[in-house]
Amino acid sequence: MARVVFLHPDLGIGGAERLVVDAAVALKSKGCGVQIWTAHYDPTHCFSETLDPDLPVVCVGDWLPTSIFGHLHALCAYLRMIYVALYLVFFSGVEYDVIFCDQVSVCIPVLRLSRHRKKVLFYCHFPDQLLTQRKSTLKKLYRAPIDWLEERTTGMADMVLVNSHFTAGIFRDTFHSLSGVQTDVLYPSLNTHTFDQQSAEGRGLEGLFPEEASVLFLSLNRYERKKNLGLALQALAVLLCRLPAEQRAGVHLVVAGGYDERVTENVEHYTELKEMAAQLHLENCVTFLRSPSDSQKVALLRGSTAVLYTPSREHFGIVPVEAMYCCCPVIAVNSGGPLESIADGDTGFLCEPNAEAFSKAMERLMTEPHLHRDMGQAGKRRVQDKFSLQAFSDQLYGYIVRLSQ
Repeated sequence: MARVVFLHPDLGIGGAERLVVDAAVALKSKGCGVQIWTAHYDPTHCFSETLDPDLPVVCVGDWLPTSIFGHLHALCAYLRMIYVALYLVFFSGVEYDVIFCDQVSVCIPVLRLSRHRKKVLFYCHFPDQLLTQRKSTLKKLYRAPIDWLEERTTGMADMVLVNSHFTAGIFRDTFHSLSGVQTDVLYPSLNTHTFDQQSAEGRGLEGLFPEEASVLFLSLNRYERKKNLGLALQALAVLLCRLPAEQRAGVHLVVAGGYDERVTENVEHYTELKEMAAQLHLENCVTFLRSPSDSQKVALLRGSTAVLYTPSREHFGIVPVEAMYCCCPVIAVNSGGPLESIADGDTGFLCEPNAEAFSKAMERLMTEPHLHRDMGQAGKRRVQDKFSLQAFSDQLYGYIVRLSQ
C-alpha cells in the first residue's frame, strides 16, 4: 500500500485542517501508511483524531517565528514550510511514496530534491494571494515575489485538486500561466463518526446561554474579519426589532469558532465583536464561545434553529455540510462554495449578504416550524448523497494509487 506524508503549516482546528485530518483518516482506512508533518501542533487545540497514536503527527520548526514584529506572516509561513520539507527530505529517514501538501506550495521544489523523486499532490483550498489586502505600495512590493512563487511552485505539483468548482474557476482566473494544468474537484467530506457519537460533554450546554432561550441561532466560524461574523449580530438585531415583545426573550445567538491566542486577529476580532454586540444592545442575547470542543459543536448544531454562515465568496466551507448532517438548516451568503453545498429552499436559504435578507430567513424558520424539520431531513440526505466520507475516501484513494504507480 502507498505511504503518504501530509505537509500542513499549522494543524489547528480550521476547515483546511479538518480536510487534512479527514484525508489522512480516509487513506489510513484504505490501508495506506500515513503521517502528518506540520510546523505547529498543540494537543490541547486540535481535532480529536490527531490524538490517536495510530495517526502520527510530527511537528518540526515551531521555533521559527510566525511573524516579525506582527508583520511578514506569509514570508514566515513560507520559511517554516521550507524547513519542514527540508527536514523531511534530508534528516527524517522517513520512506514515502506520495506527498500531500496544501496551503503553502513553496515547499514543492524542496521535495523535488529527494534522491528518489516522489510524487506531489497539491490541494488548493484557495489561492493564497487572494486572501490578503494590498493597501500600500510597500505591501504590493512585498507580495509580488510571494505571489510569483505561489503560482510557479503550484505548477510543479504532479496533481492539483481543488475543493469546489468555484475554486476551480478562481484558480484558472488567478494563475494564468497554469492554464494547461488540470484541476480535479475533490469536495471536502464529513467524518460522521464524531457527529454520530452521543457525548456527555455535549449535554452540559445549558450553562452557556439563558435557560429561557427557546430559539437558538448559531454562527460557527473562526474569529477572522473575512468571515463577516458581524453580519450575524446585525441580522439578529434586525430580527429582534421585527418580533413581538413576547417572542424576543426566547431568541439567542451563539457565536462559536476557532480562536488562537497566538493569532493577533483572533484576539482583536473577538473584542470587536463583543463591542459590536454592546453597541447593538445584544449583550443578553448573544453568547461568544471560543474554540468549542467537538462534542460542544455537535450539540450546538443539533439544538439550533439554523446556522448563520456569513462569509462571502467562501471557497467551500465545511460548516454548512456539518450543519446539514445534524439536520440543521443553513442560512448562507449566496456566493462561493455554499452555492454547491446548499440547496436553496430545500436544505436552507441562500441570501444576499445583508442583515435584512438574513433576518427574513431567520424569521421564516421561527414562524414556520415545519421548515426546520423538512429542511433538516433534506440536508442530512444531501450530505449522505454528495459529501460522504466513503465517496471522498474512494476518490482520494484513486488519486493516490494513480500517483504511486
